[in-house]
Amino acid sequence: MAGEPAFFELGVQDDEKGRAFYSDLFGWDFRPGPNEGYEISTAGLPGGIHGGDKGAAPYLFFAVDDMDAAAERVVELGGEVLGMELEGDADQQAKTGRFKLCVDDQGSGFGLHQRP
Repeated sequence: MAGEPAFFELGVQDDEKGRAFYSDLFGWDFRPGPNEGYEISTAGLPGGIHGGDKGAAPYLFFAVDDMDAAAERVVELGGEVLGMELEGDADQQAKTGRFKLCVDDQGSGFGLHQRP
């Protein structure tokens, strides 16, 4: 179903420190992710963490059935689809799906996720 939370992403300055912090705080396990970050194994919502993003707010990704149509709708409603597309190659998309970062019509960040 479209619209339910599908994935979260944490941006941190130093991913080694971030992994240690959240592992100690929540007991999360990490494994190398599709890009330069790590996937987070939680009991609930899947997540990721990446470095080089000092002061970033967590992103919540919402599930969509059709990435291209959802991105077009964001723009129609006055939001913006940011230039960053987190998709990887076809093999990676088959495993993790497609991701896009967006902002709403007031500048608040969120993401779209089309599951594989």
